[in-house]
Amino acid sequence: MVIPVVQPNIGELVERKTKSGLLSSRRQRSDVLWGMFFIAPQVLGLLAFSLIPVVYAFILSVMQWDGLGTREFVGLENFREQFAESDFREALIHTVIYTVIAVPGGVTLSLLMALAVNQVKGKTFYRTIFFLPTITSSVAVSMVWLWMLNGDFGLINVFLREQFSLDPPNWLVNTTWVIPAVALVAIWAGLGFNMVIFLAGLQGIPATYLEAAQIDGASKWRQFWNITLPLLSPTTFFVTIISIIGSFQVFDMVYVMTGGGPGNASTTMVFHIYELAFVNFTFGLSAAAAVVLFAIIMVATLFQFWGQRRWVNYDI
Repeated sequence: MVIPVVQPNIGELVERKTKSGLLSSRRQRSDVLWGMFFIAPQVLGLLAFSLIPVVYAFILSVMQWDGLGTREFVGLENFREQFAESDFREALIHTVIYTVIAVPGGVTLSLLMALAVNQVKGKTFYRTIFFLPTITSSVAVSMVWLWMLNGDFGLINVFLREQFSLDPPNWLVNTTWVIPAVALVAIWAGLGFNMVIFLAGLQGIPATYLEAAQIDGASKWRQFWNITLPLLSPTTFFVTIISIIGSFQVFDMVYVMTGGGPGNASTTMVFHIYELAFVNFTFGLSAAAAVVLFAIIMVATLFQFWGQRRWVNYDI
């Protein structure tokens, strides 16, 4: 029996392939257009409120401008003037002191709280309670602590006097204690956010590692030091990065609680930038100080990314 061989119609195959290609290309273009449509608000927001203002700040940093008149190009004069001013140097020192207190204290306490919450029942309840200050207005938080830290009738000083017979300072008008006081308030306000991140990191650690360590007879401390802490290093790195960036940008609590005082004892970099721009109306100097702050934050962040290779462990 002879089986007939059907010759393929080359024209038909080409036509089908062409139609399929056209449909595929149309679908791809449609997907691209819809994707651009959905990301457009985010991209426009990023351009309008982040990228364009940053570029404009760099341009304005080499200009002299009072906000109303014509701009005059002055080159690097604004930077030289800022580095020569004692107010700028004091604001930078205060910001560094605030960061040294707030970042290690906040990271350590939030980690300890996450470890404690991870061991108890009702994690959702405790997580919600501790996270509430994070979603509360920073102005409201500052007003509450402004009352609590009052030197005459504040709850903290009343407690220290009655329970320990101490003579506590008036925290927010004492040049020595004002920065530590604001830093402690910032630690309290940001504790819940960092704790939730650490708690997520702890719950991502495989339980089999800890069970194996328990079988081998490792103590709780050895389990924490040799297993939990190394596997939690990516989370610690992330929390440290965002905490340092946030601490260098502190403004709202200083503005509400101290107004930069007493004197200039609590003036931070962002508060100094605010005064130059909206009190003295020297927008060129303000932009120059902002560029310096941007450079400091960028260098600190890049240094941390460089150093993470020595202590951050991404292998589970």
